[in-house]
Amino acid sequence: MKAMQIISFDGPASGLRYQEAPTPEPGPGQIAVDVDHAGVGYVEALFTEGLVPIDLPWTPGLEVSGRVRALGDGVDGYRVGEAVVALTITGGGGYGQVAVAPAELVVPLPAGLDPVVAAAVPANSTTALVALEEIAHLRRGESVLVHAAAGGLGSQVGQVARLLGAGRVVGVTRSEAKRQEILDLGYDEAWLTEELDDVEPAQFDIVADPVAGPARLRSLDLLRTGGRLLALGDASQAQDQQVSTTSLWLRGIGVTGFNLGAFSRANPALVGGHLRRAVELVASGELRVHVTDRLPIQEAAQAVAAVRAGTTTGKIVLTHSQD
Repeated sequence: MKAMQIISFDGPASGLRYQEAPTPEPGPGQIAVDVDHAGVGYVEALFTEGLVPIDLPWTPGLEVSGRVRALGDGVDGYRVGEAVVALTITGGGGYGQVAVAPAELVVPLPAGLDPVVAAAVPANSTTALVALEEIAHLRRGESVLVHAAAGGLGSQVGQVARLLGAGRVVGVTRSEAKRQEILDLGYDEAWLTEELDDVEPAQFDIVADPVAGPARLRSLDLLRTGGRLLALGDASQAQDQQVSTTSLWLRGIGVTGFNLGAFSRANPALVGGHLRRAVELVASGELRVHVTDRLPIQEAAQAVAAVRAGTTTGKIVLTHSQD
C-alpha cells in the first residue's frame, strides 16, 4: 500500500514522505479499514518533531472514515465493505491506504453523514465528550473556559460543553481575527490570551487547555473553589509550567491530564461508546464539525505544517486514492 509516513523528526515539511509501506493485517479483536479520508490533528505535527519516541518510518493518522477491509479473529457485527468511522489513535495508521483499529473503536457510518466530515469526528469530538463527562464531570449550569477555542479540539469542547448543560462557555484565542469565529461556534464570549491577566479571578468551574505555556498558570487563578483544569495537550511547546500542589490544596482546585490515546488503550469500550455518540451527534446536526479544507494525502505535509503554524480553524481532511 501507499502511505504518508514520518521518516525523520525534522518537522512536517521534510519529515513526511509518501511512499510504499507494508499493508497492516488485523489481529484478534481488530478491524482493518480501507481508508478513504483521514483527519489532520495538531499532535501529528508534534510527532514529526519527535515529541514521543517512535520507530521510523511510522504512519501517523488518528481518525479515519472508510470501508471494512477485513475482520480479525473474534470480531463480528461488521461485514466487509461496510462504511465505517474509526479512531486509529492506539497505533496510528490513518495516513495509510489501510489502517487497523480495535473493534471497539470502529463504528458504522450513519446514513446521510458525509464521510469527509465523519473523518474529522473521532479524535476531537470524542475527546470533548470523554474529557468533560468522564474526567471533569461537568455539571449542568457550570462555567467553562476553553483555550484555542477556534481550533479543531476547542471548537468541539465548547459545543459539547453547551450540549451537556454548561451555563456559560468562554473561548480564548491568541488571534484577534479568530474572535468572531469563536462567537459563531456558540461561545458566549471570546477573549484574547493577553487579556487573561486583567480578568476577574475565580469565575470558572472548568478550564480546558490544549495549549499549555504561561496561560495555563494564569488559568488556575480563574478557577473557583472546586474547579478543575483539564490539561489536554501542549500545543505551545513552551517551557513546562510548575504547579504548587499546596496551592491546589489550599484553594480546593485540581489539575487533571487527559490523553485520548492512553485512555483509549486502557478503556477501549468506554471510548468507543463516546465515539459512537459523537458520530451520531454530528449526523443529527446537534454537533458541528467544520471541515475547512480537503486535500489529497500527497499534500499532507502542507496541511500538517499549516495546523502547526496555527493559521487554520476547524479541521483539514486528507483523501486517499486506492489505486
